[in-house]
Amino acid sequence: MSRFFAGSDSDSDSSSEEEQIQRPAGPQFTFSDDEEEVKRVVRSAKEKRYEELTNIIKQIRNFKKIKDMSSMLNSFEDLQKAFVKASPVIAKEENGQTPRFFLRCLAEMEDFINEMWEDRDGRKNMSKNNSKSLASMRQKLRKYLKDFEEDIVKFRENPDQPDDEEEEDKNEPADESDDEPPVKNQFIKTPTAHAVKQEKDSDSDSDEWPSDSESSSDSSDEDDGKYTSMRERFLKKNKEDDEEKERRKEEKRKERKEKERRKLKKEAEEEDGDGEGWEKVKYGIAIPSEKPKMFAKDAEIDLNLVIKKLSEIMAARGKKRTDRREQIELLHELQAISDQHKLGPAMFVKIKFAIISAIFDYNPKVSDAMKPEYWTKLLERMSEMLDILLSNSNLIVADSVTEESENLEEPPYKIRGCVLTSVERLDDEFIKLLKECDPHSNEYVERLKDEARVSNIIDKTMQYLERTNIPSEICRIYLRKIEHLYYKFDPRVLQQKSGELPKTVVTSVQEMEKLCKFIYARDGTDRLRTRAILSHIYHHALHDNWFQARDLFLMSHLQETIHHSDPSTQILYNRMMAHLGLCAFRHANIKDAHNCLVDLMMTGKPKELLAQGLLPQRQHERSKEQEKIEKQRQMPFHMHINLELLECVYLVSAMLIEIPYMAAHEFDARRRMISKTFYQQLRSSERQSLVGPPESMREHVVAAAKAMRNGNWSACDTFIINDKMNAKVWDLFYQADSVRAMLTKLIKEESLRTYLFTYSHVYDSISMQTLAEMFELQKPVVHSIISKMIINEELMASLDDPTQTVVMHRSEPSRLQSLALQLADKINNFVDSNERILESKQGNFFLRGANQGNFRGDRQNYRGGRRENRKENY
Repeated sequence: MSRFFAGSDSDSDSSSEEEQIQRPAGPQFTFSDDEEEVKRVVRSAKEKRYEELTNIIKQIRNFKKIKDMSSMLNSFEDLQKAFVKASPVIAKEENGQTPRFFLRCLAEMEDFINEMWEDRDGRKNMSKNNSKSLASMRQKLRKYLKDFEEDIVKFRENPDQPDDEEEEDKNEPADESDDEPPVKNQFIKTPTAHAVKQEKDSDSDSDEWPSDSESSSDSSDEDDGKYTSMRERFLKKNKEDDEEKERRKEEKRKERKEKERRKLKKEAEEEDGDGEGWEKVKYGIAIPSEKPKMFAKDAEIDLNLVIKKLSEIMAARGKKRTDRREQIELLHELQAISDQHKLGPAMFVKIKFAIISAIFDYNPKVSDAMKPEYWTKLLERMSEMLDILLSNSNLIVADSVTEESENLEEPPYKIRGCVLTSVERLDDEFIKLLKECDPHSNEYVERLKDEARVSNIIDKTMQYLERTNIPSEICRIYLRKIEHLYYKFDPRVLQQKSGELPKTVVTSVQEMEKLCKFIYARDGTDRLRTRAILSHIYHHALHDNWFQARDLFLMSHLQETIHHSDPSTQILYNRMMAHLGLCAFRHANIKDAHNCLVDLMMTGKPKELLAQGLLPQRQHERSKEQEKIEKQRQMPFHMHINLELLECVYLVSAMLIEIPYMAAHEFDARRRMISKTFYQQLRSSERQSLVGPPESMREHVVAAAKAMRNGNWSACDTFIINDKMNAKVWDLFYQADSVRAMLTKLIKEESLRTYLFTYSHVYDSISMQTLAEMFELQKPVVHSIISKMIINEELMASLDDPTQTVVMHRSEPSRLQSLALQLADKINNFVDSNERILESKQGNFFLRGANQGNFRGDRQNYRGGRRENRKENY
């Protein structure tokens, strides 16, 4: 149809559509309906900065919910940068006061990080990246919070106060315009002010221009909307519009505050009411099951009702959703009800057993130590239960009592349970607690103070089990007592030896004697007896009872069977050998001391053998499971033996044995090493081109050995006994002065022997008086030493009593002759090896004839005769 008829009444919708399609494109500055709805919003700097902060805070809260510490750390760093950018705006708008929503975020993060840090189990289950991020986050947050310390303190005083609202306005949807009233239906388009004005104008002119179809009126509205939006973009708004906008903002703000106030009031009413409202729980904590009610108000509480309730509480033990803390609280409440109604000692003991079991179960991981507050509760409950058992002789607690045969109503009472097992587990928990603490902290000292309470509980258990008179159980509790006693030094023992204390005073040695002898006689298992013997020897050695300790060790023959024992018993054996060696050293039995310590020190791993720490392994030789098992075997720090003291005693003993032996066999080609470790130290020192003054303990011993080698006893004594060595080693002994005096005497004697071995070929005779003056020894001591050397054929000499001299016999080869003999032996060996090589090349090696064998035999005989002739000539 022609375009000239477009205005006629007979136009259809299709024709109008065709006409719209053929219409040329509009100008570039017109906008579509979609563009008209999404209006351009001009925001202030404050809104921009606050929106950036709130978006980052939202991210932090989301990461907090899923415990993504790595992402949370990155967001926290972004938050710090965003706050630095927003600080000029905050200083201008907020008068320098930190916004409450920012302080709320920091306070929430601080609480969350502290909670995660205290949760040790949670930290252990974290990934390596998350754990590392948590530590970094904690450090950075603590440092950052120092700048907002006062603001956060004020915030925590009133945390329920709502935050500032300015930052919340920007969270509204972008299509909500402050200029428009709220729309009931989102699909109905709200006309703008200009469109309303146009509509009024069109109504006034309706007499002149009658309306067309709906499509034409719609198009006119669209055109109005286009030009209206364009004008609103480029023209300034009226002052009245700005005031209206501010007024609406203020109304919205008041409404929001009123809503929050009502909400807080409602929550407070719910908390103060009957408790049927929602309960807030912390993230990461299991939601407890419904707390069972104890008893009805009108219930008559008797023994059967309490037993039934106890069974009901204990039935939840070990189930997945059981709140262990609540279970302990319920049992304590039941205990209070039982005491209030005086249901008897049997019921008291039964509930105590249940409480003790619940406290043990509170820790889900067997390898980890329990928390200190529950450890204190455990000690109190155990002590209370044992007090009742000791005060009532008609109470029988045993594993053999079944639940049906329990008698809680009348004496003799019978209760199912095992006191000994609970005490043994308590003792194990005490060791775990000590291992968990840092040994150099005050916490370790505080935990160690609990040993007196643990020992008191063991003593009470001993009294109770002695009354029941079951030998196997008495042996077990005696061993627990021994393990708390054997490593402790009692000065009263030495005072009693010296006569300062009367014999009637009972010392730890006498107590150990009594406990161990009972186990020797009554124990039916080898393990308890073995551990008792080892502890007994250790205790004797600790108190310088050398002969008792040595005899008990030799009679037990443990050195032959100890490798079949369990690892903890082998560790105890190593500890016993270490103290036996120290005891022998204090008694000047140098060879015995060396023999006791050589097996420990030769391996180079005394720390591991004594269970005092783990050495790093190359290329992950130790698996995680193996490392975990070995850590469980470690000894608590207060039971450690000083490794430097042990090594020093071993090296000094080796020096006193090895140096005289080396001097006596200087030219012996087949000289054996007595102590490989000491020999290596000596050789490494000799290989050094420049040797300075000694600094470490090993260097002092090596320097002393070199001085002794030359017969210079005073220099040797100075290197071994000085202020530095006293502080490191010798002052650790109980009677340090007597040990130092003994050591000086030994150094003088062994230096004398070394001097005679080294320089005997120089003298024809030497006066014993001169030797006594040189080494500051008494003449009888010098006489005794030289006599022993002559008897043992170590020194080729004789004593001339009238002149008190030592006459040397020239039966030994000189230094030159000894070297010549060594050279001749080496040349002979060299010739033999060359002849064998030559024979193998010529093929004679494969001949098995009689002539070849005879020839070789004759040649060997000839060489042997030639060697003998050489010796006779010398």
